[in-house]
Amino acid sequence: MSNKTFKDLGISQETLKSLEDLGYSKPTEIQEKAIPAVLSGKDLVAQAQTGTGKTAAFGIPIVESVNTKQKKIQALVLVPTRELAIQVAKEIKDLGKNKKVFVLSVYGGKSMKHQIDFLKKGNDVVIVGTPGRVKDLLERGFLKLDNVKMFVLDEADRMLEMGFIEDIEDIMSYLPEDRQNLLFSATMPKEILELAQEFLNEDYQTIKVKPDEITVEKIKQIIYRVDPKNKFNKLIEVLSQNQAEKTIIFTQTKLEADQLSEDLSKEGFSVSAIHGDFSQKKRETVLHNFRTGKLKILVATDVAARGLDIKGVELVINYGLPKNAESYVHRIGRTGRAGKEGTAISIPTPSEDKYLQQILQKTKANIEVINEASEKKFTKKETKKSSFNSRRISSRR
Repeated sequence: MSNKTFKDLGISQETLKSLEDLGYSKPTEIQEKAIPAVLSGKDLVAQAQTGTGKTAAFGIPIVESVNTKQKKIQALVLVPTRELAIQVAKEIKDLGKNKKVFVLSVYGGKSMKHQIDFLKKGNDVVIVGTPGRVKDLLERGFLKLDNVKMFVLDEADRMLEMGFIEDIEDIMSYLPEDRQNLLFSATMPKEILELAQEFLNEDYQTIKVKPDEITVEKIKQIIYRVDPKNKFNKLIEVLSQNQAEKTIIFTQTKLEADQLSEDLSKEGFSVSAIHGDFSQKKRETVLHNFRTGKLKILVATDVAARGLDIKGVELVINYGLPKNAESYVHRIGRTGRAGKEGTAISIPTPSEDKYLQQILQKTKANIEVINEASEKKFTKKETKKSSFNSRRISSRR
């Protein structure tokens, strides 16, 4: 484990003071690896998930690189959602407080006039925005990117899932060719690597925070392998036994999220779905109610939950398994945060065994697998493919 400090990374006194004010003590792994690389001027592809400190990993170099005396936009950060735009802009603003770095967030669902008025003042040197609104402001001529020297694509995999690739390509056409590019993504499918090759310089650096290093040891993980007909009843049982103050249930599709939320509501649970088809106002209402405890359960798709920083989530349930181990780690990372304990429970059926095998093989964790399916048992022998011996497997019916 490294004992490096932020001072060792070559950061200015003003930014070190901001970090101290924010209570940042030592750099996280992604910060320690990314900050020197970015400050050296390299393009970067970084695989890092929410909760690893990735915003500061690009936010600190942005604050260090912009010239606040030059009242022109010098850094552009694209994010997939309004919530993330607000969150990232605030963090960069806090990091740049002692250097007087002006940051503006631009996103849909809010008056464009308000954002245009700020742009006309010409104070902002960093723009954090969603692709749709950034593109709109560019096409209307209110946003000028001629002086951008640092371009960040945050949550790149989610951008692709949400269909933003054409907007991103249009926005890139407004950027100067001589710029530094940073791409951050929780997962690294081939589409992301293709995107990286398309717009990064050939000598770009790749940084990866491995899933097994992200997985929080304080998360108790249980997988119940059940028959399809028993899946919903098992979910009811899990919810009734745990009585968590805040629970997030992950589903694969928006339709499933809506249906599951409706079914749980009929069973008397305090629950709401959240996904990309919701209006901005409805999303905000649901999130506010969940954060304040008016709602106990949030049923979400991966796309809807990515980037949301919600404190105090005690239980995460996978109503079925994601298709790769990285997504599994990202989902369960919603709980067990800030040193607190959490529980992650998954309820797959035998048809998802290939995803279960991958999770057991690639995730460094102590996962208890309880077989309740009447079909072919998931045995200890099958799980020996994993290189980790710390796993406890229980096959009982």
